[in-house]
Amino acid sequence: MTAFIIRRLLQAILVMLVVALIAFLMFRYVGDPINQMVGIETSPAEREALRVRLGLRDPILVQFARFILNAAQFNFGISYQFKQPVSEMILSRLPATLELSIVSALFALLVGIPMGVYTGIRRNAWMSKLFLTVSLVGISLPPFLIGILLIFIFAVNLQWLPSFGRGSVVDLGFWSTGLLTVSGLKALILPAITLGLFQLTLIMRLVRAEMLEVLRTDYIKFARARGLTERAVNFGHALKNTLIPVITVTGLQLGSIIAFAIITETVFQWPGMGLLFLQSVQNVDIPIMAAYLMLIAFLFVVINLIVDILYTVVDPRVRLDGGAAV
Repeated sequence: MTAFIIRRLLQAILVMLVVALIAFLMFRYVGDPINQMVGIETSPAEREALRVRLGLRDPILVQFARFILNAAQFNFGISYQFKQPVSEMILSRLPATLELSIVSALFALLVGIPMGVYTGIRRNAWMSKLFLTVSLVGISLPPFLIGILLIFIFAVNLQWLPSFGRGSVVDLGFWSTGLLTVSGLKALILPAITLGLFQLTLIMRLVRAEMLEVLRTDYIKFARARGLTERAVNFGHALKNTLIPVITVTGLQLGSIIAFAIITETVFQWPGMGLLFLQSVQNVDIPIMAAYLMLIAFLFVVINLIVDILYTVVDPRVRLDGGAAV
């Protein structure tokens, strides 16, 4: 286990170095940070002095090493647009994005797995056909259109839920949450469904396909021949052997939910990192863009490591060295 974790950590460091290089190149070659920081009345001499003071005249390798050291301390400088430390801006919006992403992932898992199991066990039931039809809608429609439709139905026509914002939040130290207030919970429902619907349909279809394949195997037939109940066969044997691909997809999709929450946050004006990133793209705010890129890459790396470790928990036959257990 220790060797496996060390190997994965070394791979993660390599990935983060590549991402850091991309982020550094954005800093170095996309736009001119000096033009973003000073006005048109600033003289060329003052601009040059500022370049020297910021280290922009240092050799490239020195600048890259300095960038990595600062990034390791989550220091990405000052936002060109907001004139505030980027790390503080990201951390202030991180709770909103993580809260939305985690609730969306839980919604996809808690609804998608039972739907997949049901459609796999009862293939010809009318409810299975209904679930499959709904899944087609979830896969076919883009998230922004689903969000607009939900706003039109539940916020405009029925007026049950708010159409934008995060509602009232409670500060718990450095963390702010809307899960402890009624308005916060109401504001979370529509964006969480919008963001999690595609993941739900993906998980449901994956579980259904795996269940159909596992139920045809010999050991399932042998379990039935032993006189085990259908419940024991379906949930004790079949479902357990479908969890490894589900864990893989769920782990990757959780990272995707966090990374691509931009559209949902924009539609619902959710005050998270995605909305901040979109504003930074519109204003060419490179420090925020680089910080967002590094943070998302770090989250992907951590999630992938957790998924790899969970393999051995779900199925001990999977060996950490990549080989099959004898």
